[in-house]
Amino acid sequence: MKAPLSLIISALLTLTWIFSAHAQPQTEQLHLDAVTRIRDEGLNRSQIMNTVTHITDNIGPRLSGSPSLLEANEWTRDQFAEMGLNARLEGFDFGKGWTFDHVSVHMTTPRNIPLLAYPRAWTPGTNGLVRGIVERVTLAKDADLEKHRGKLAGKILLMDSSRKVAEGGTMVQRHDDHSLAGVVDFPIPSERTPAQGMNAVERFLFREKLHAWLVEEGVVATLYISSWDYGIIRLGAGAAHEADAHPGVPSLQMGAEHYNLLTRLVADDQDVELEIRVDAQFHESDLQAYNTIADFPGRGPLANEIVMAGAHLDSWHAGAGATDNASGVSVVMEALRILKTIGVEPRRTIRAALWTGEEQGLLGSRAYVERHIATRPAATDEEQLSVPKRIRDLTWPVQPLPGHAQHIAYFNFDNGTGKIRGVHAQQNVASKPVFEAWLYPLHDLGADTVALRSVGSTDHIPFDRVGIPGFQFIQDRLDYSTRTHHSHLDTLDYIRREELMQAAVVMATFLYHAAMRDEPFPRKPVPQEPPADPADEKAKEAEKELNDETQPVTQ
Repeated sequence: MKAPLSLIISALLTLTWIFSAHAQPQTEQLHLDAVTRIRDEGLNRSQIMNTVTHITDNIGPRLSGSPSLLEANEWTRDQFAEMGLNARLEGFDFGKGWTFDHVSVHMTTPRNIPLLAYPRAWTPGTNGLVRGIVERVTLAKDADLEKHRGKLAGKILLMDSSRKVAEGGTMVQRHDDHSLAGVVDFPIPSERTPAQGMNAVERFLFREKLHAWLVEEGVVATLYISSWDYGIIRLGAGAAHEADAHPGVPSLQMGAEHYNLLTRLVADDQDVELEIRVDAQFHESDLQAYNTIADFPGRGPLANEIVMAGAHLDSWHAGAGATDNASGVSVVMEALRILKTIGVEPRRTIRAALWTGEEQGLLGSRAYVERHIATRPAATDEEQLSVPKRIRDLTWPVQPLPGHAQHIAYFNFDNGTGKIRGVHAQQNVASKPVFEAWLYPLHDLGADTVALRSVGSTDHIPFDRVGIPGFQFIQDRLDYSTRTHHSHLDTLDYIRREELMQAAVVMATFLYHAAMRDEPFPRKPVPQEPPADPADEKAKEAEKELNDETQPVTQ
């Protein structure tokens, strides 16, 4: 005898409920109606391209301390205010700004050819057209300076060795199941090994000495090779930005292929002469940089607690700072716009922060943490005091401020324009089931992975270092690590509209759920000592400023 159709349907519905109950995490309350509205607004009425286009095409590159970055600060503040948020700028001590508006490099001997190069930040202009004979030198220690003393006047110096260019390789990188499994796999921290060569303090002090020496010796300019091939110029700072830092001589980063040409000609004992012109300016009327801060106030007894989203607004100066990091800024701003537009009333205050000074060592987010969340004892070691605070080692213990208890969680976006595939839990095991629940209604958008491993080198680190839950998302890299990161190709052309729309929906979902939880977000213990593997944190920050060729975060 066949079962009645109604019983069959009832049984199927029961099985569907059972399977869905097992698939959907049950321990974390989900606000699926809010997620539905977030998705609808973010995917059907997105404003994200308006934001990223204005920042990149209208404002352009935003080096910390520059007039264009202040313009971006004021524009983003005003945009937040138009959303109905409480918006402001918070200043912190930074140093001098710098801009350039002309660069040209020509080889005139042994033949005439234009060469591709950009000036390195915070180095001076040439004050018109200058000429010099090219020489390859190594100036890495005091003995090198003595070896070449009195021999380099009027020279243009090749400071790096030549490099074989790449052969093939994948230019666009997307995660698949295999690569995401690798992200989830937790690496055991390696045993500490003694540092090789100069430490960050020694390198900073030697560079200051080198800059003064180059001027004293009458060197015309220095050239460095781009760390990327295919004519891509990837660059950073050539000198420090502090008001009392020595700028040295004009310094440029050159495309690898053109740099290799010069080294071959010089090695063949040919006379090589260049003409260089760089028009650059320092801006010293205001030695502060600014973070843009905006609040979506909470309602009820938890309103004094704060859930944060952030991205850095500053960029390097050759491109337009599109994937690094107008993309992140637009995601944060769009997430707040979505939440405001759909009319939610969060229990906790949701705060957006657009940082500056990130490229010089997370300076804006560090300043925020020191002002609002926790401080550290002042350095007392004489060597440490001889360098700027950003170069010094961390001091202990962490000294919480009243805001330490108020800040519940921080979510950061800073790995290009690729969609969010999940989140790094930063070794916060208790956060894993929470994140898995929040990602559940976003699986169809490609966001479904939680990795316990820690990642560094961006603005969640100052929060994590003082015990505030701070997280960076897992993203598809696309061409961030092959074309655009810190390069002159970092322009609007490489922005992916649909991927940023997806990311804004994920960010808004995370912020809303964090703001609505009954309990604060799970915390790790407040750190009591340096991290087990400092290479992913302090050392990488030092590389941002001291090595000029910062490597992207490894996922």
